Amino acid sequence: MIIIHAFIKIDPKHREEFLEQAKEVIAGSQAEEGNISYQLYEEVEQSNTFVMLEKWKDEAAIEEHGQTPHFINFIKGTKGYQLEPLRVEKYEA
Repeated sequence: MIIIHAFIKIDPKHREEFLEQAKEVIAGSQAEEGNISYQLYEEVEQSNTFVMLEKWKDEAAIEEHGQTPHFINFIKGTKGYQLEPLRVEKYEA
């Protein structure tokens, strides 16, 4: 299993748009065969700072995910909302 933590800091002016796009990528990702879980959390002490917690069966599942329309649309659609570059941590369990 591979675990990914994607840290995203969003401009407060675009919070609602970001959350709508997040709902779409979460639903699409959870429906993927190689996905174990895909969830978004907000830091309690830092509004508009989120972490996407993902669990995947293997590297092939992650590669397939990176080519899905819902993932590509999320990355492109939210890039302008980010106050900092996306930070990704990847772990094998």
